[in-house]
Amino acid sequence: MVRNLPHDTFLVIRYVKRRLTVLIDIDGKHEWRDCIDVPGVRLPRGYYFGTSSVTGDLSDNHDIISLKLFQLTVERTAEEEQRDREVFLPTVDNLRLPGMEAPLEPMSGLALFLIVFFSLVALVFAIVIGIILYNKWQEQSRKHFY
Repeated sequence: MVRNLPHDTFLVIRYVKRRLTVLIDIDGKHEWRDCIDVPGVRLPRGYYFGTSSVTGDLSDNHDIISLKLFQLTVERTAEEEQRDREVFLPTVDNLRLPGMEAPLEPMSGLALFLIVFFSLVALVFAIVIGIILYNKWQEQSRKHFY
């Protein structure tokens, strides 16, 4: 949607009180449209904001002309201030990140027994079928009509 347009495109990223909002202006009308609005985003302090215009294998240019960064002053209670200091990893409420899945529950004894039992039955069945086929092959190889 934003490639090869005859006018500039704009992007606003706003993070206020654990809400991440991204607004875009890609029509050149200077009207902002909602792109993303995610509540419950927890970002740690002390990180930096960075951008890149690397496009990989695309042949057209993407230039970042300017950045305007503002630090908003928002009134917070002491409890909100303490909660924000305790964030060490970026997380989002009600969203699971890759690699943070809950461990699987161990199998019950009955399930483990049934898996082992039916595996052994299948193994014995395969061995019996193998022996029968081997014996038939041996009989066929002994019969010679001289």
